[in-house]
Amino acid sequence: MAARALMVQGTGSDVGKSLLVAGLARAFSDRGLRVRPFKPQNMSNNAAVTADGGEIGRAQALQARAARVAPSVHMNPVLLKPQAETGAQIVVCGKVIGNALAAAYQDMKAALLGPVIESFAVLRREADLVLVEGAGSASEINLRRNDIANMGFARAADVPVVIVADIERGGVVASLVGTKAVLEAPDAAMIAGFIVNKFRGDPRLFDAGLDAIAKATGWPALGLVPFFPEAALLPAEDALALDRPSRPRRDAKIRIAVVILPRIANFDDLDPLAAEPGVEMVHVKPDAALPGNADLVILPGSKTTIPDLQVLRASGLEIDIRAHVRRGGRLLGLCGGYQMLGRTVADPTGIEGPPGTIDGLGLLDVETVLTGEKRLAPVSGATADGVPFNGYEMHMGTTEGPDRARPFGCLSGGAKEGATSPDGRVLGTYIHGLFGNDAQRSAWLSRLGAGPAAIAYDELIESTLDRLAAHIARHVDLDRLLSLSR
Repeated sequence: MAARALMVQGTGSDVGKSLLVAGLARAFSDRGLRVRPFKPQNMSNNAAVTADGGEIGRAQALQARAARVAPSVHMNPVLLKPQAETGAQIVVCGKVIGNALAAAYQDMKAALLGPVIESFAVLRREADLVLVEGAGSASEINLRRNDIANMGFARAADVPVVIVADIERGGVVASLVGTKAVLEAPDAAMIAGFIVNKFRGDPRLFDAGLDAIAKATGWPALGLVPFFPEAALLPAEDALALDRPSRPRRDAKIRIAVVILPRIANFDDLDPLAAEPGVEMVHVKPDAALPGNADLVILPGSKTTIPDLQVLRASGLEIDIRAHVRRGGRLLGLCGGYQMLGRTVADPTGIEGPPGTIDGLGLLDVETVLTGEKRLAPVSGATADGVPFNGYEMHMGTTEGPDRARPFGCLSGGAKEGATSPDGRVLGTYIHGLFGNDAQRSAWLSRLGAGPAAIAYDELIESTLDRLAAHIARHVDLDRLLSLSR
């Protein structure tokens, strides 16, 4: 018998759909149900590697963890990874199938509905309940033709919808009533009710608001969910999370500066460090200066290394980074950031744009050649100081040069990985997920003078998911949601 299913759509991006699905997945899993998360189409440069060597959106990996199952490519069959303002790399069932401009992709969607429905069917065969997450806004009627992300999927798969709105950003009544107003009647009929998310204050003061929305839309109110501050501890998928201002920590022992470039990827690499109470993490965008008192500067991954390197150079941050290194500061490049640290980055076949070669920062004596084959693999090993790690690789390109003779570490199969400068202060690696390892994070913090790690990261994520599930269960009628699924 096929599993029941329920879809969570939103009035906009970053209204909390991913977090709600994660919390519901843990809550229903706690009831003994076999739960699977599913997102037909996702757009994110924050991705996770599955055990079979595919990639899916980071949010679906977290939701799988909440449901206590291993991530699968079927949980996010279509992943779009932005490479420019108008184009993206297209990943189907975990594998890259090519690139497309936004307009051309609209014509491709009809052909992608088949793989989406097939993946959904795979999950339904192995579950009691499939929780489906929409993308962006349900009211993007300009994208409704051939839609596979929101109402197009809901109607094709006959899955009832709960619509979520974020009261924190204001205009929540208008966003829900407006959504009903612009949807075609058959689409609006798929909506079984609404949830207002991120509420602050006395909930009794919004009783009239819930009544007004229900009266104007004909949809019942299914919950008023208070703001959950611990959400900041969970890996975020939407780069909007990087726009939130950094908060100074009076008790911080070290300061880590992270360079935030336009096509930053896999930025959840930084979450375990940011969660440490002894660390103040500062996000530095191209219009800002690098703090002169940073103990460590990190260049994170990038979906398009060469364009981001050009932004870095044009902004003047290259000068700041060089000054940091001259002062004896430590510098770490992760994946695309590692490529930027070398002498050159070559793109002979035009993977990221016009074919050509660009000078890197020259802080590591290595050179990178971008290639069409993408490496996607879980990995384990140890850094050069003997500290073990587990993580994953997700990159295009090969990097070679004299500084590879001083590797960042070695993989479990014996292969050398990454590179280190002669003075040991500039390091580059392709390993993602490095700081999620408590021992590895402790070694870095101790080296920087902050002492050993103060948290057990995996335990922190698990306990936060438990609290999230309890939080949602207090404010949403889970039995009613289950009765609305089909």
